[in-house]
Amino acid sequence: MNKPTSAYVHIPFCTQICYYCDFSKVFIQNQPVDDYLRVLVREFESYDIKRLRTLYMGGGTPTAITAQQLDYVLTELTKHLDLSMLEEFTIEANPGDLDADKIAVLKHSAVNRVSLGVQTFNNKHLKKIGRSHNEAQIYESIDALKGADFDNISIDLIYALPGQTLDDVKENVAKALALDIPHLSLYSLILEHHTVFMNKMRRGKLNLPTEDTEAEMFDYILSELKKAGFDHYEIANFAKPGFESKHNLVYWDNDEYFGCGAGASGYLDGIRYRNRGPIQHYLKAVAEGNARLSEEVLTKTEQMEEEFFLGLRKKTGVSISRFERKFETSFETIYGQVVRDLQMEGLVQLDGDRLRMTQKGLFLGDTVAERFILDKED
Repeated sequence: MNKPTSAYVHIPFCTQICYYCDFSKVFIQNQPVDDYLRVLVREFESYDIKRLRTLYMGGGTPTAITAQQLDYVLTELTKHLDLSMLEEFTIEANPGDLDADKIAVLKHSAVNRVSLGVQTFNNKHLKKIGRSHNEAQIYESIDALKGADFDNISIDLIYALPGQTLDDVKENVAKALALDIPHLSLYSLILEHHTVFMNKMRRGKLNLPTEDTEAEMFDYILSELKKAGFDHYEIANFAKPGFESKHNLVYWDNDEYFGCGAGASGYLDGIRYRNRGPIQHYLKAVAEGNARLSEEVLTKTEQMEEEFFLGLRKKTGVSISRFERKFETSFETIYGQVVRDLQMEGLVQLDGDRLRMTQKGLFLGDTVAERFILDKED
C-alpha cells in the first residue's frame, strides 16, 4: 500500500476549557506533559514516516505547553522527515498563549502556517464562551507572527454565539478583514454533548440566535468575504488564492492520513481508527504497542457515502468520473434519483462532471450530505 503523505498530531492540553468544546482535551495543570510528548513522538515514529506533504498539530492547544516542550516536539517530529517535500506544517495556537519565546521556537522550526483560535473579537463574548484571551492579545499575536515572517496565518471565528447579533457578526468580519491575513475559518456554533453550553441549553439558559438570523449571518459572511477577494472553498473556510489549507483538503478529498496522539483519529489502509483518549490510558497503550481504542474497516458503501459527505463540503464538489473510477460503479444507478430530488429543492447543481452544493445547500450542509447515505438493506 502507498503510505499517506499527511499526518495529524494531537496535543490535548489547554490552559482553559471552553464552554462549546468537545475535543479530546484536559486542563494542563499537573499533567505529565513531558511523558506525553515523548510517547507521542514514539507513536509517530512507529509508523516509520519519512515523507509528508502536510503535517498538522492540533489540540487542545499546542501552544499551551512551554517553549522548551514545543521545541522538543517540533524537532523530534521532523527529525526523520524529508523537509523538501513538506509543503505545509500547521500549528494551532491561542492568542493568550503565544509569547515571544514560543514564536521564536516556531520561527526556527519547520512550521510554516499558524491557525489562531480567535473565535470573536468581542471581549464580552470571549468571556461568555470561556476563552482566556482578549481582543488586544489577538492583534499582538498577529503582529508578532508577521514580525517573525509568518505570512500563512489563519484565524477561526464562531458565529451564532449566545446573545450575538448580526451587527456583532458584521463587526467581527470587518476586524478579521482588517488583519490582512490570507485564510479565515468561520463556523456556526454547534452544541455538542458534555459541554457547558449543552448543559445550559437543557436548562433553558442559552439565548441563541434564531435559525433565520443565523442564515442572515451566513449570507453576510459569504458576501463580504467574496468582495474582499476570498474564495469560499469549503463550507466554513475562505482563502486568498493559493492559501487553501492543504491538510484539511486531505480530509475533504477523503484521502488517508496518519493520526497520532491521545484521542486522535486516523485513516489507514481503508481503516478509520481512534486512539485512546485519557492521557494515562494512551501512555499505557503506546507502551504496550497499540494506541488504538477502536478500528472500523469501511465497506465499499460506507466509502462511497464518505466521498459525498466530505466532498460536498468543498466548493468544487465531487467529481462524478473520479467517483466512478474509484468505486468501479455507476453514479447514475446509485445516486441519480437522489441528485434529481436535491436539484428540484435547489440544494445541489450539476456542472459538467462535478456535483456541488448551491449556497442554500451549503447553509444546510450535513443535512444535504446525509441524503447520500444509502439504505443499509440495499
